[in-house]
Amino acid sequence: MILRNLLASTLAIFSLSSTVLSKKDSPTITSTKFDNPLRNVFYFDDSNVILGHDDVTGDVYRSDDAGSTWSLVNDNDQSGESFDVYPHPWDNQRAYILGFGRTHWVTTNQGKSWRKWDSGGATLRLNGAPFSFHGRDPTRVIWNGQDCIGGVFEICSPVTYYTDDDFVHVSTLTKDVPGGCIWAVGTPMFGEDIAPVVDDRIFCIRSGKSSQYARDYRLTVSDDYFESGDGVEPALEEGRAVSGIISMAAVKNYIVAAATSKGTDELALFVTKDSEQWHRAEFGQHRIAEESYTILESTNYSMQVDVLGSRRTNAIGHLFTSNSNGTYFTRTIDYTNRNIFGNVDFEKVSIVQGVYLVNTVRNWKEVQGSVSATKDVISQITFDDGRTFQDIVAGKDTLHLHSVTEARQMGRIFSSPAPGIVMGVGNTGKSLKAYDAGDLYVSDDTGLTWRKALSGAHLYEFGNQGAVLVAIDDEEPTGHLQYSLDHGNTWKKADLDKKIRAKFLTTVPDSTTLSFLVGGTVGSGSDGEWYISKVDFEGLHERACEKKDFEEEWPARVDEKGNPSCIMGHQQFYRRRKANADCVIEDEFKDPVPVFKPCSCTKADFECDYNFERSEDRERCLPVAPLPVPETACKDPGDTFQGPSGWRLIPGNACKGGDNLAEEVDRPCADTIKKPPTGEIAVEKTSFAADFFAEWYYLERGTTSLGDDESIVMRTSEQDIYLTKDHGKTWALILEGEPIVSIVPNPNFNDAIYFLTGSSKVFYTIDRGEHLVSFDAPKPPSKINLPKLKFHPGYRDWLLWSGDDKAASRTNIYYTKDRGDTWQTLVRGARRCDYIHRSDRDELIFCEQYQSEDPETKTLQLLSSTNFFADSTMHYPDILDFATMSEFIIVAQKIENESSLQVDASVDGQTFAVAQFPRNFQVQHQQAYTVMDSSTHAVFLHVTVNPFPDHEYGTIIKSNSNGTNYVKVLDNVNRDTPGYVDFEKMLGLEGVAMVNIVSNIEGVETGEKKKLKSMISHNDGSDWTWLPPPKKDADGRDYKCVGKDQVATDDCSLHIHSYTERRDKSTTFSSPTAVGLMMAVGNVGPYLERKDGENTDTFITSDAGITWKSVKKGSYMWEYGDQGSIIVIVPEGKPTRTVFYTLNEGDTWTEFEFSPGVDMEISAITTVPSDTSRNFLLWGREVGPGNTNGKVTTVSLDFSGLEERSRQCELDDTHPENSKDYYLWEPRHPFQSENCLFGHVAQYHRKDKTAACYNKPHIEAGPHKIVRNCTCSRQDFECDFNYQRNADGTCGLVPGYEQPDHQAETCKDPNADTWYVPTGYRRIPLSTCQGGQELDSIEPRPCPGKEKEFGEKHGSRLGGVALFFIVIISLAGAGGVGYWVWDQYNKRGGLSGMGFGQIHLGESLSSISGGPARSSSDSPFITIPVAIIAAIVAVGKTLPLVVTSLFRSAKGYMPLGSRGGTYSAGPYRTRDSFANRRQDFASPAFVEDDELLGDDDAEEEV
Repeated sequence: MILRNLLASTLAIFSLSSTVLSKKDSPTITSTKFDNPLRNVFYFDDSNVILGHDDVTGDVYRSDDAGSTWSLVNDNDQSGESFDVYPHPWDNQRAYILGFGRTHWVTTNQGKSWRKWDSGGATLRLNGAPFSFHGRDPTRVIWNGQDCIGGVFEICSPVTYYTDDDFVHVSTLTKDVPGGCIWAVGTPMFGEDIAPVVDDRIFCIRSGKSSQYARDYRLTVSDDYFESGDGVEPALEEGRAVSGIISMAAVKNYIVAAATSKGTDELALFVTKDSEQWHRAEFGQHRIAEESYTILESTNYSMQVDVLGSRRTNAIGHLFTSNSNGTYFTRTIDYTNRNIFGNVDFEKVSIVQGVYLVNTVRNWKEVQGSVSATKDVISQITFDDGRTFQDIVAGKDTLHLHSVTEARQMGRIFSSPAPGIVMGVGNTGKSLKAYDAGDLYVSDDTGLTWRKALSGAHLYEFGNQGAVLVAIDDEEPTGHLQYSLDHGNTWKKADLDKKIRAKFLTTVPDSTTLSFLVGGTVGSGSDGEWYISKVDFEGLHERACEKKDFEEEWPARVDEKGNPSCIMGHQQFYRRRKANADCVIEDEFKDPVPVFKPCSCTKADFECDYNFERSEDRERCLPVAPLPVPETACKDPGDTFQGPSGWRLIPGNACKGGDNLAEEVDRPCADTIKKPPTGEIAVEKTSFAADFFAEWYYLERGTTSLGDDESIVMRTSEQDIYLTKDHGKTWALILEGEPIVSIVPNPNFNDAIYFLTGSSKVFYTIDRGEHLVSFDAPKPPSKINLPKLKFHPGYRDWLLWSGDDKAASRTNIYYTKDRGDTWQTLVRGARRCDYIHRSDRDELIFCEQYQSEDPETKTLQLLSSTNFFADSTMHYPDILDFATMSEFIIVAQKIENESSLQVDASVDGQTFAVAQFPRNFQVQHQQAYTVMDSSTHAVFLHVTVNPFPDHEYGTIIKSNSNGTNYVKVLDNVNRDTPGYVDFEKMLGLEGVAMVNIVSNIEGVETGEKKKLKSMISHNDGSDWTWLPPPKKDADGRDYKCVGKDQVATDDCSLHIHSYTERRDKSTTFSSPTAVGLMMAVGNVGPYLERKDGENTDTFITSDAGITWKSVKKGSYMWEYGDQGSIIVIVPEGKPTRTVFYTLNEGDTWTEFEFSPGVDMEISAITTVPSDTSRNFLLWGREVGPGNTNGKVTTVSLDFSGLEERSRQCELDDTHPENSKDYYLWEPRHPFQSENCLFGHVAQYHRKDKTAACYNKPHIEAGPHKIVRNCTCSRQDFECDFNYQRNADGTCGLVPGYEQPDHQAETCKDPNADTWYVPTGYRRIPLSTCQGGQELDSIEPRPCPGKEKEFGEKHGSRLGGVALFFIVIISLAGAGGVGYWVWDQYNKRGGLSGMGFGQIHLGESLSSISGGPARSSSDSPFITIPVAIIAAIVAVGKTLPLVVTSLFRSAKGYMPLGSRGGTYSAGPYRTRDSFANRRQDFASPAFVEDDELLGDDDAEEEV
């Protein structure tokens, strides 16, 4: 390293020549040789100082004479340590060298000296911008870094620092900010009129309150550097905060924030001009998708955004321009030319308002239809800010110019601050040709007229305010450059001392000097050498320009008649040197100054006011909401009133006099009247000529998606595909005549859905059915009955296809990264492949491949790759299958002569470990598993204990954080023959779970029918109780066995029919947005009875299962709407003409007849998966007299016309206590005080059930806030590994087994210094408790070699005196407590009257609730089963092992119902817990009988 730096500093830089020709004939050229190319070469503005970075050696070089000489920057140990160099964007004195580690450098004097600064232990964050610069104070800078811990597999967390004194001092700003932080004043022009208010304001994008997913990121703001906390969430939309903020940027005098949401790649853009008032940017009907929009160079009165309008691989776009506050965007020009990187052929002419050049695609229809189509690109120019465009002309020919998508060097493409001088490379003709077929053209009237300057493509640059133009060949090596002193009319050559292949040509940013810089290579390949040459035109003219040499008022813009034109209410003029003047402008580093003259106001100077939008013909401004009126006006709807015109003068516009469109006008009172509600439920019935509905899927809009459609696609038994955009009111037949055999939704992007045929032809839509296109897969679909399409969790266009290689009799897996435009082979002879989501490895794929690529071997290998199998790793040579979840990869392999299964697990996808089951739970042969996924760093398994058909049950166990060590959670949990388990978590609320257990185990073992009892947990499985029964049924009659309302006993409790009995597996007890509400069908008694029995009722709870009430006799299906504000129920399994609905959480029910005159048998009731709509859809058929010949029928029920649901509820998200329609609800545990659950008190928004209004579209589903953390108690802990729960509730070591090795587990982390002696308890991962009974950390011990750090953290041992006092005080306290207990015992009649029990450590809850004590579980998000792994034990050596079908995630899809019957229930199609929609069957008509399920986790997110 020392030798390298020495050579770099002494040998690498030397002057090769200094050739001075005649002053009047040629410039002076000085060349310097470098060992490697210099990157990121930039001038300090208004100076001759240049910096450049050698990214090979890690060195920075500096020149202070415009490139004549160079020196290595190494005054503070920078040499060899530079990762990159950054100029300050607003200050011409400052620059920053970023080091590879924690040391960086800053200069405040253009690099004359550098000061070292330390980033406080954090390293450079490689994603996102490292700096945010304050727009008006250059000493203030935000630095976004990351803190990393661990060894080989580092764990990094984002952290942000700031300085307000040029990094003399660096302070931590805040942590947990994955999106980084920026100053509100991110540009010099932002908030100039409110500077004192916003100067200290900082915005940060931090993680969600209880989630690390990007869709839950939050925007927070602080005016005190976050000293008072995490800041507040600004109201971005309709007075509420918005989650999912993934990025933000300062654009001129705007701040733009982008938000994403689950299930869509559509973004919402929010804009502010003052950092307080935010508005969502509206683009009409056009959607803004992730990585498909580009914010272009904008003005201080509007923004320009180009939006992708085609496939990314052959991209074209649409250019939009905003109004002055950035809220309403109008389409300016269509079919702009883009490239795959998002660059757009768009550039404004420097320093001239309203003029820009844009390239568009003439054959856009062809390009949109095919990625192989060649674009016909044409160039256009506008002189009126995009209102009109015209061809670029050179003489009589049309000219087309290469633009940003083919940029050859840094900086602007066409112009500079030289007034009116524009250059470009292009050709005349019908469209743009290849770059090397172009010539150099020049214009000196801002692009109005052009002429050919030089033949061939050239790099070019402007100097001396346009008095000097320089160009150098850009097609091949050259020994000269050319220059013009008369605006490009004539050109001269200047010889170089070397023949170079030019790579860049540049000068100072304001183009005011006479010196230029040329960089390029001499020679080629390994023999190539890098040179930078200074080209100096100083002295080329003998005199300085005088007044006579200038056009004093040269018009920057002219109209078609050549007259100065108006933009923003003024004409623009510059003082410009005449083209033929033989002189030099001596104002070096002085920018041209414009002169403005006001114009008369015209319509072009006005825009639509707030709450108005342009009409389609762009001629009027129409109100988007009812207008306010004076109290005395509008007594009659036919009246008029004086109101706003809808127009306003564009802020900053300088026009005078003329038209005044902003004057108030007479408006009809009809503009103020909102359409009154009908007071009725609207019904639309549609019949279809089919035997049954084969499948249907909701294409629900994400919270960031524009529009109000509620789209569903449906396939009938006749293979007809229908689409509805209005929730079933009307249906349209699509893909008519196409043999569609299955519908495959993208589980991660709801807007995308695929339609498979029996051939390689695949149809799809990515915009909820607006447009249907197709691709040809490389092979017909595989014959293996597994999914044919798999999807990447984060990239919508990345697909895996299982194709049938008939010639080789095998299945091959193919991949595409462009949605089927191009395909590549991934693996051959495979069974299946899956993308595995890991944030650091986008291309991680696991595959099951047959040995030797031959399915006849029957041996499946588990392979993985991170580069699309350019190379791969074999993890197992012989497996049954694997399952993937949010954090874990679970593998099942055969052991013990293939008579049993073994489970292995991996977190990182690289290292697998054998699962160790609880010592107190051993099954002779591990025959079947149901993998129940979780998002709480643990694997939940249901292990079958009794596998005999119709008698199945098992035990739920739970792993540690790496999926290897398990503890027992609950015994005797019911499952069915396919493998589904009666276990369900409550959606939208942490910690509530319900199960059905088999109560007659001994009888079941001898063949008795199972007797099921229902249980509930309110602390995530740590404690279980019977469901409390209501005293009275729906008719007001007493339940005979209930002694006291809501008190369960062993012989009398509520029992409910659960997951194993559902025909429609998408139905759940709860809703993700109706927090606290659950419905269920069951009975009150000693155990669960038949669903069609006379004692079956329908029940509801509104407090998360603490209390229940009977709402209807008999069995009903239910659906939640408007976030639980509307609940609709319909009889199950019998003809009906009516539904019942409630608007007050089940207090009262109203009957509504939806099918007058004819009965219907309803098989399903659905709504959008988030349960936020006021529309419902019934699926069934008419029966009995008057039916439509047995055709299947949908019935749309629209509740938006109800007067009670016609007003939008009002929520003050910042001060929810002031909201008249909402209150903050705190969930509670029935046996804990202070509403503490998982160590904290949480509050949720809930609508007042008496409020006559409908919910806002996207009320926050999770907790509004955590009020406080609680002190730790027994309920915050569960039994540790090798411990079991005793009868008294304490955790005891399993006899014969040792304590877990906490030292080895903890101290393997090189940063750990403390481990704790096992106590039998471990903290539930969800718990945030602090202090109190911290049962898992009582006795600390130092990690080996960390005794010093341990001593500093925990202090030295107690001295004798201190120990004496502690012992004495403890004994005295014990004596006092003992006396109090004795006194209470005598007063209250023994222990039973003392009120003990609920606070005793480890006490059984059986004495409290009448239910048995149960083991614990710690997952807050356990869902219904995800995977079932099962095997039939081999009886003889020749009997092959058979693996039962492994069913898919409850958030996936599965065909239900019988074929040929009256109805086939659709796949999973409702409920937010199913919104990820993992489709794992090729056709809904078949269920695999010999495959092991291993689907992606339903909670797995990007």
